[in-house]
This record gives sequence, structure tokens and C-alpha cells, in this order.
Amino acid sequence: MLYLLYRIGRRLALMLPIGVCYAAAVFMADVYYFFAHRDRKELDYNLRGVFENENKKVIRKYIRGIFRNFAKYLADFFRSAKLDQDYILRYVAIEGKENLDKALAKGKGVILAGAHMGNWELGGSIIASFGYPLYVIALEHKDSRINDFFVQQRTLSDSKVIPVGAQLKSCFRVLQRNGILGIVGDRNFSKNGVDMDFFGRKANFPKGAAFFGLKTGAPVVPTLTLRMKDETFKLVFEKPITCDPGRSGEAGIVSILGQYIRVIEKYIRSYPDQWYAFRKVWQE
Repeated sequence: MLYLLYRIGRRLALMLPIGVCYAAAVFMADVYYFFAHRDRKELDYNLRGVFENENKKVIRKYIRGIFRNFAKYLADFFRSAKLDQDYILRYVAIEGKENLDKALAKGKGVILAGAHMGNWELGGSIIASFGYPLYVIALEHKDSRINDFFVQQRTLSDSKVIPVGAQLKSCFRVLQRNGILGIVGDRNFSKNGVDMDFFGRKANFPKGAAFFGLKTGAPVVPTLTLRMKDETFKLVFEKPITCDPGRSGEAGIVSILGQYIRVIEKYIRSYPDQWYAFRKVWQE
């Protein structure tokens, strides 16, 4: 059923004007909002971990915004085939591109560390469309048809997909060739994470970005694509985090992840309605 819905969504998204797509996405999000009791509860829990003193009305506003923005994110993803340079010029502002270029100039590859907020899929498509050698690590869906659907959408912009759990040498090879390895690094899907301070409480984060950085010396560049109120986007490349192979081990990983987390915290505070944390971040 989900696979069929994705296919229908893609067909409609490609047929309809973008404004109509967003209106339909908001309508569907508002309907789903009333039935998604667990999602609302988990989002409320996570947002209160960030905004402890905020009143219920404001938190509910953030939650409603998360549902709507996530639906718009899916609409954009379904419209991947329409991404071209004209769209980028009209709808995307790019900040800090010099940070990416300086990091690449070191010749050790670059690790782009994103998060589940804004529109990370669009960001990857834009970066690949500029001719950068981008490879993204992606979690495989249990349904092979849905997985193939997502891989196909991602490759429309010339980005390559490396499944989570693939041989490590594939990732190392990308960096050795001075390529870009894209990782959404704020959610741990393995048993090998590390507990980090996140908004004053311990949360488990994946080691991937720090691990590859320490092994290769590739800088880690926190990267986010955020939706603006006028439905345009801002693609931000933050300053590179230096990875010294001489600081391998837990201390090195904690240092790199700590710098990455401070960046993510800043953007979550500024764009709470674009933080798609539908499952508890902190385990009691």
C-alpha cells in the first residue's frame, strides 16, 4: 500500500504546479495530524527537551508545522525530476559554499554531515547537480520496491547511493578519490553509537561521520537545507570540522561529534518546525 501511495504521490507531484502540490501536502498533513497520536506524543516529548519553558500552544504550533513541512519535503522529493539550474536560481540561496570548496581543496575528500530536518534530499540533489562527486549513505527500506523507488529518485540528480551496512571500503574509496560522502548523522540506526550531550541530556548518536573523518583526515562539513517562509530554500555549508587521524579512538569521535551537535542544536532552536524527530531522542 505504501509503495502504491508513493507512486501516486510522485505522479501527482510531477503533474501539478508546485503551489498546488504544497496545498495538497498541507491538507494531507493536517488530516494525518489528527490520527497520528504516537507521532504527536513523541514530537511533544522531543520539543519539550529543547524548549522546556515554552507553553503548550507554542509546542502544538511547532508540531503542526513539522507535519506540514515533512509533507512538503515529500512533495519536493517526488518532484526530483523537475530539479534544474533554473529552479535552483529561483528558489535556492546558497551560503558557505566556500567552506565546501576549501575542504575539498585539501584533497582528502569531504564528509557532509546533515540531519533529519529541512530538506536533506533536496540539498543532496543540488550539490550533485553542480557536478560535485556526491555519494550518500542511505538506510535501506525493508520493502525492496520502496527501496528501489527511493534510490531511483536520489539518482535523478547524479548522486550515488551507498546502502547502510555496505562494505566500508566503498566509503573509503569515495574519500580517497577526493569525493564527497553524505551522511545524515543525527539518528543512530545501529548498536554502535555513542552517548553525547544533546540539549543538556544524553542521546545516542552514530559514529559514522567522525569515524570516517578520523580514519582518512577528511573534514566534516555540517550541511543543512532549510525551508524559508516564502517556500524558497537556504542551503548552508558550515565551517569544516578538522579531523586529525592522530586523535583516533573514543576521545576523537566525541570531539568531532560534539562540534557537529552544537551546530545542529543551533538550527533546531531556530527552525523547530523542521526537525523531523518522530521517535524519542532521549530514552528515560
